[in-house]
Amino acid sequence: MDQPDDEICCKILRTVLEDQDIDDGTITVIFGQDELLRGLKKQFFQKNQFTDVIAFRLNNYKEKAVEGEVYISLPRARENAEIFGEPFEKEVTRLLIHGVLHLLGFDDITKISKKEMTSLEDTYLTMVRWKKLFTKKISSL
Repeated sequence: MDQPDDEICCKILRTVLEDQDIDDGTITVIFGQDELLRGLKKQFFQKNQFTDVIAFRLNNYKEKAVEGEVYISLPRARENAEIFGEPFEKEVTRLLIHGVLHLLGFDDITKISKKEMTSLEDTYLTMVRWKKLFTKKISSL
């Protein structure tokens, strides 16, 4: 089983945060399976459906420092990559960026806000090195 490289993930997070003038915070990223994210979606959003990324801001959005959690479903990312004809690493990176943007207060509820988030994701994807995101191998339990 592949495991995302911690150092590359941190660089991706730092790129987004620094570009958004955030220089302090703690973000935990959890890469999981569909059932984990579906359970969170059901518990916190009352929707029983699969999703690719969920972000929880743990402190107030008015605070400059960002404290939060980003959950990414690797099976959904793999399926998205196949649907959109993108490399798996790029799709996981997009979801990581998307989750961080949610922690910063961006949303994708309306067509306009979704377009803005997608534009930012595209911009950040050109600024980060995502091609070697999965360099570590871990054994399945």
